[in-house]
Amino acid sequence: MISEERVAAEISMQGALTHSETLMPHIETALRMARVKKDELAGVAVSIGPGSFTGLRIGLAAAKMMSYALRIPMVGVPTLEALAYHCMWEGVRLVPMMDAQKGNVYTEEFAWTWESGKPVLHSVCPLRILPRDALVASLAGTEKTVLLMGDAMQKAADEPLPAGVRLAPIHMRMPCAACVGLAGLARLARDAADDAMTLEPLYLRRSEAEVLWEKRHGAEQAV
Repeated sequence: MISEERVAAEISMQGALTHSETLMPHIETALRMARVKKDELAGVAVSIGPGSFTGLRIGLAAAKMMSYALRIPMVGVPTLEALAYHCMWEGVRLVPMMDAQKGNVYTEEFAWTWESGKPVLHSVCPLRILPRDALVASLAGTEKTVLLMGDAMQKAADEPLPAGVRLAPIHMRMPCAACVGLAGLARLARDAADDAMTLEPLYLRRSEAEVLWEKRHGAEQAV
């Protein structure tokens, strides 16, 4: 629960339980903690990926249901954009990286500027999939401090980094509800609400299940 004035309630966890088990109970708990009724909500923001295929579908389905049932606007927030809201500092190169498997990462570079007294986020390099090690090496020699964010460095947190490249503190490496909410507020302020009927997850690549199905059935057709 967030507004321009405050974060009224937020629930964060990393554990074995899945979205399907925890999402709706967490929404109910957050509303109760914030002392907000469902019909007092003015909009809903949801992370659309890239990320876990199943998790994205569950989260997006819940957000669409709320938007439709409560007749409020919804906005999809790319996960890497939400990560950039952890660090609203001018003069820093923000490089969120999410694990894309097989040594690759989803990445996009961002930078903040202050315009009319308010922070404005800019995408510097577009969303893409790159080898993680090659991306980190390419950041060597930067004049500005580079801050690596996201889960892609979780297993490589002790590896040496190029000069000027820093790994964000652990609490800034994972997306959080407040950051999704802040990005959502900014998009709604620009009248950038999404259509609840047509908004889809931002996958960027096919799931392993789809790749395996194509390989298996392609081989069967070849026979």
